[in-house]
Amino acid sequence: MTNEAGRGTVLWDLDARGVATVTLNRPQVNNAYNGDMIAGLHEAMDVLGAKPALRVVVIRGNGRHFQAGADLEWIAGVGRAGPAENERASRATAGAVRRLDTLPVPTVALVHGGCFGGGTGIVAACDIVVAADNAIFAITEARWGLMAGIILPQLCRAMGVRNVRRYALSCERFGAEEALRIGFAHEVCKADQLDATGARIVDALLMNAPGATMATKLRTLRVADAFLDDGLFRDLVHEHAVTRQSAEAAEGTASFLEKRAPSWYPGKA
Repeated sequence: MTNEAGRGTVLWDLDARGVATVTLNRPQVNNAYNGDMIAGLHEAMDVLGAKPALRVVVIRGNGRHFQAGADLEWIAGVGRAGPAENERASRATAGAVRRLDTLPVPTVALVHGGCFGGGTGIVAACDIVVAADNAIFAITEARWGLMAGIILPQLCRAMGVRNVRRYALSCERFGAEEALRIGFAHEVCKADQLDATGARIVDALLMNAPGATMATKLRTLRVADAFLDDGLFRDLVHEHAVTRQSAEAAEGTASFLEKRAPSWYPGKA
């Protein structure tokens, strides 16, 4: 049985083994996230988290790309709203990544095509990441006058501070092999082998005792001080909301929508 949430922007199913597949489903915009998709992720975790049979969660994207970051038309609209609406949107977005990060079952991301901005946060929050050889990654927020604060804790743990300092500042794209080299991906495979590679990893997870697996994951997060405390979470949410309302964010999103360079780019000498 397949369930739909977020007006169909997130799909999920739970099979007889206890393996849930959560599918990002806005292929017409490369699975860019908006308020509906964020609500859909929360609903998927609410429903699946209440299932005692849940053993593993697999996350993937429909269409040509895994997830292209934020829908900048939606971002621009939220940015023009008041502070309360911006705070609410940032809290919901940050909360979805935080919940995914601490789900008490193993999570596996199967990444193909583009994985940008918030998509890298989803990947960083997963326990195991398999990248197709056509996967392209980029932490793009600063390019649009935004900032990746709400996913920086997960990114720093997943790829290390040194690599975040390069890729979140330059917004450069990097491929699957570079993601593997820096530890952001655990395995790279041919694009047509993504399902089979994911299935092999899921089968390995199912061989392990559910209680011991859950305890191992949660203890690993604790000993690594990887649980995000409430005070830092509030600070990240507030900063994220304020940045979205800035003049830079307005100009950055406008430059994307108008397909032009932003005003701060000096051009080539």
